[in-house]
Amino acid sequence: MSQPHILVLYYSRTGSVAELARHAARGVEAAGGAAVVRTVPPFGDRAEPADTDTGPPYAEPDDLRNCAGLLLGSPTRFGNMAAPLKHFLEQTSDIWLSGGLVDKPAGVFTASNSAHGGQESTLLTMVLPLVHHGMIWVGVPYTVSELFTTTGGGGPYGASHVQVHDDAAGNQGSIVLTEQERRIAEALGTRVASFAARLDDK
Repeated sequence: MSQPHILVLYYSRTGSVAELARHAARGVEAAGGAAVVRTVPPFGDRAEPADTDTGPPYAEPDDLRNCAGLLLGSPTRFGNMAAPLKHFLEQTSDIWLSGGLVDKPAGVFTASNSAHGGQESTLLTMVLPLVHHGMIWVGVPYTVSELFTTTGGGGPYGASHVQVHDDAAGNQGSIVLTEQERRIAEALGTRVASFAARLDDK
């Protein structure tokens, strides 16, 4: 099988989604793929600029055109993806017109500050523009045993993380994914890379 280049594209404000992206990329590499990790720039008055010296580069449209598969990650924002990531996707009409993403596999991942913060609806709405691009949605099957044991994030729609608050005031501690959340993110990355390799060999 050839080595598929999988774009791991995400937006992260507090680091939770970035950590999921790191484990999804590990899953890609475990399947023999090459993970191309990119982020998108923030915007708005409250946006904090990304540290481009230590973080991944900003995505360009060619990153999408040249990928064999996509892993897309965003924090949960009122049950939907964050505006910076949505803005990036809304600039891809030319790729849609050319069919540049048709029949490529894609998986999604998210994070929130509460167990009922809209993770599932975020994952579902993140898939919608990918379906319009003709991509093949790859979820997480229940053969991934961690779906039965997770008490944090993770489900059949994609990988996720629930950020635990360290005190009664809701102050957030360091970003620590549970073992199940890590394994589910890696399983998602592995599945997308494996599907991309199979499709490329046909």
